[in-house]
Amino acid sequence: MKAKDLRERSPEDLKELDKSLAKDTFTARFKNFTNRLDDTSTINKTKRDLARVKTLLRQAELLVAGAPAAPAKAAAAPKAPKAKKTAAKKASKSEAK
Repeated sequence: MKAKDLRERSPEDLKELDKSLAKDTFTARFKNFTNRLDDTSTINKTKRDLARVKTLLRQAELLVAGAPAAPAKAAAAPKAPKAKKTAAKKASKSEAK
């Protein structure tokens, strides 16, 4: 499934799809464990589809709550410069060898 197609669906449809994909993922993993699954790539495909659906549901939840969809990152404090080794430290390390 493509995310573009999923965005056109209603939240209720996405919730139903979430449940069915979770069930499909479980059954595929169970079949793989019992050596009845022919195509093991279906496990990863359903897991990715499930993640897409959960992401869209979370985005919709945040939009309803009034929070921004992608919060801006806080500016990081500038890093302090590293202290240079003094000649005494260099000498003591060379003597220890």
